[in-house]
Amino acid sequence: MKLPSKSAVIRLFRVLAVAEAFSWAALLTGMYFKWVARTSEVGVEIAGPIHGALFIGYGVAALALWRLQRWPFRVAFFAGISAVFPFATVLFERWAGNRGYLTPAPTAQHTTLEQQNAGV
Repeated sequence: MKLPSKSAVIRLFRVLAVAEAFSWAALLTGMYFKWVARTSEVGVEIAGPIHGALFIGYGVAALALWRLQRWPFRVAFFAGISAVFPFATVLFERWAGNRGYLTPAPTAQHTTLEQQNAGV
């Protein structure tokens, strides 16, 4: 069985980060109509399972990248915790991308950060 390449997992992670944020927006909108406007529960019934699936997919992709990219624990921790707060997955994705954690080959900056974390 052939495993997906690092670049494919990174692409999937980036897509899931944005999709998870959009699903948060849909779920929050559905919650507004259910609990504040008290007009319909359809938004929560539709957006809830979609958001749940994207949340799990994002988490699995983050765990895969933790292993594949050899992220330090704090990077993996922030990837996971970002899924709990609305729209934070997009912020994490941008932060990680800017620091070289979402590139298939280790960059000099990524290596330097790992060395700093290891106390080198």
